[in-house]
Amino acid sequence: MTGTAPAPFTADDYRARMARAVRAAEDAGLAGLLVAPGPDMVWLTGYAPPADTERLTLLVLGPGHDPVLVVPTLEAPDAAGAAGASALTLRDWTDGKDPYAVTAALLDSSGRFGISDNAWAMHLLGLQKTLPGTSYASLTDALPMLRAVKDTAELELLAAAGAAADQAFEEIRKVPFAGRREYEVGADLAGLLRAFGHSRVDFTIVGSGPNGANPHHEMGDRLIERGDMVVLDFGGLKDGYGSDTTRTVHVGEPTEEERRVHDVVREAQEAGFRAVRPGVACQEVDRAARAVIAEAGYGEYFIHRTGHGIGVTTHEPPYMIEGEEQPLVPGMCFSVEPGIYLPGRFGVRIEDIVTVTEDGGRRLNDTTREMVRVD
Repeated sequence: MTGTAPAPFTADDYRARMARAVRAAEDAGLAGLLVAPGPDMVWLTGYAPPADTERLTLLVLGPGHDPVLVVPTLEAPDAAGAAGASALTLRDWTDGKDPYAVTAALLDSSGRFGISDNAWAMHLLGLQKTLPGTSYASLTDALPMLRAVKDTAELELLAAAGAAADQAFEEIRKVPFAGRREYEVGADLAGLLRAFGHSRVDFTIVGSGPNGANPHHEMGDRLIERGDMVVLDFGGLKDGYGSDTTRTVHVGEPTEEERRVHDVVREAQEAGFRAVRPGVACQEVDRAARAVIAEAGYGEYFIHRTGHGIGVTTHEPPYMIEGEEQPLVPGMCFSVEPGIYLPGRFGVRIEDIVTVTEDGGRRLNDTTREMVRVD
């Protein structure tokens, strides 16, 4: 079911990404970048150290010197085996030594650096104490678009993840819903994602009846009944890249109101998708989808942004929201997921991952957006 494994990224791929990051840092007026364990480090180097370790691990990037990975000695063998290791210089430190002194030797003592949002506070404070003349900016604030534009190989991985999520939906619609708990359907859905190649399942939202009016309701022990609208929002990582799709199904025959609300959301999702093209500001995608819902009289019930970026994480910049003037660029990938949520009654959301092309947009999810009836 999982298909042929994709070709792995090479050291040259990671070298090019790090060079791109250094150029972006220079353009942003930064002396360099300090990247902690997490998605940025994985994307830049192929190395995924333990995210919960208290020992300092930090990728140091800057103009005029090769990339350096500061790493605890006991983890150096794993770092040396990473796919991008040959593009790095490893600088290890042993327990009992000062890792901030090791890192400080690599930095401009009066520079301003971008640092990962998820860096431990004690590490940032340690650097500030060692180099009091330095200053720091959130990496997301300083370089929000660092990972936003995907290359051809990344787009292929995202498309494959989307196709796998589509396969999971086609199978989940065949299982019984009525008389089962939300968590039982959620377990089926997670199992299908794994069966179709996902190594990690990040979320399986199963919001039945009134629970569907909570956009982030995951799954509980509510018994799904005939007559329920059920929001299914699910995704995770396949070969290191994310999937995220939502379809809203109905158990049995829907009412006219339920059909109408579903039709409005479907039309809004289509309008958001049609707004995608190079040069258009992200907020225009949100405006296009939101206008359809507002015109139908449900504007107050659309209570979240229209979309978020996706890549090596399932939520990342860019965001499709009012006030985001970042222009769309070919290769960007993000969700388009408007919804209507009627408190205490039901909710409807429809979501596809979309990539920007040279002349518009392309969906990475292809299952029907019409209302699907389940048993």
